[in-house]
Amino acid sequence: MMIIKASKFYARIGLCAGIGTGLVVLLLLAAGPRFAAQDEATHLRVNVVLVQLNVAVTDRKGNYVSGLRPEDFIVTEDKIPEKISTFEEGNGAVIGATQNHGVQNSIDPPDAEQPAQPAEAAQPAQPSMVMKSASGILSQTTGANVFILFDTSNYMYRGFVFAQDAISDFVRSMDDASRIAFYSYSRDLSRATKLTPDRFSVVNGVRSTVAGDDAALYNSLLLTVKDAAPLTGRKAIVVFSNGPDNASSVPPEDVAELAQDSGTIIYIVSTRMAQDDPVSAAAFERMSKATGGKAYFAGNWRKEKQAFASIRDDLGHLYSISYYPQPNPNHGWRSISVRLANPDMQKYHLRTRDGYRLLQQSAINNETVASVGSDGEQADSR
Repeated sequence: MMIIKASKFYARIGLCAGIGTGLVVLLLLAAGPRFAAQDEATHLRVNVVLVQLNVAVTDRKGNYVSGLRPEDFIVTEDKIPEKISTFEEGNGAVIGATQNHGVQNSIDPPDAEQPAQPAEAAQPAQPSMVMKSASGILSQTTGANVFILFDTSNYMYRGFVFAQDAISDFVRSMDDASRIAFYSYSRDLSRATKLTPDRFSVVNGVRSTVAGDDAALYNSLLLTVKDAAPLTGRKAIVVFSNGPDNASSVPPEDVAELAQDSGTIIYIVSTRMAQDDPVSAAAFERMSKATGGKAYFAGNWRKEKQAFASIRDDLGHLYSISYYPQPNPNHGWRSISVRLANPDMQKYHLRTRDGYRLLQQSAINNETVASVGSDGEQADSR
């Protein structure tokens, strides 16, 4: 059994620039991946060097717009123009962009462009922390890291086999460069398969799942976001849910904040139509939108397969853009705006997260204890 103490929703986080898929992070898990007893303090600390955005560009018919270049995008943070450091389309090669968007091989940031460091972030890094500069992104951010979170609660009894089929097909259809992890949840979270390029291993994890009891979606999603937070490269969580959450102790808004601040995209496939469960549907819409993802409401197995195909296509067409924030006195929420430079492209629709928190700290205390079950040894051996 895993215990997570939360005053709001997640362990202690310090963000010194912002985080996105494919960005560079410093991560300290104070107690490692194990969630200890109530008298232990568990902290997650993330210090970010780059801000990375994942941007979907579509036309009025919803078709993806491909072939755009760094010079086609204008990025501002708190209305301050930012200079693109790296640029990637889908699973293509990552390129470094100079100030005038020319391609270069090395993209280490000039000292003048380093963001102002909060007092806490300016302290010497702990020995266990590892810093990776932006120049390492060129060879590290190929493919996506995808976490599948499957609802195996008692809500899933009727469509269990069909759900397994849809997820298995999704796994097999993913591009070879991506790594996939398979988790399942009812009241507890089970990490059945760690991130791996081995599709056979992931499908075996899917087929080995069994139906459980109550649903603790938001507790389990919180833990999955924390697993994804330290990763570089594009990272996304694909949730397959068949009902409301009736066992979590954290609200969906808090989970969405952590995913947004850590640059983790959330996609949700619900087997219930929005009108049948409006409360859960509204929460799913808010979480996915805040992170730049989508929510799908699929009432039958055909629509489930269509939803997974749409997610696969979306991940394959995202533009990944990173930048070093310009000096900015704002140490709270920073608003991000992305638009296209060419007036003729204003007809296109852009979807991405709209900001992040520079320094977000939420200490774990004893006021709320969320029992988020796990498969014990499996969780501790990560």
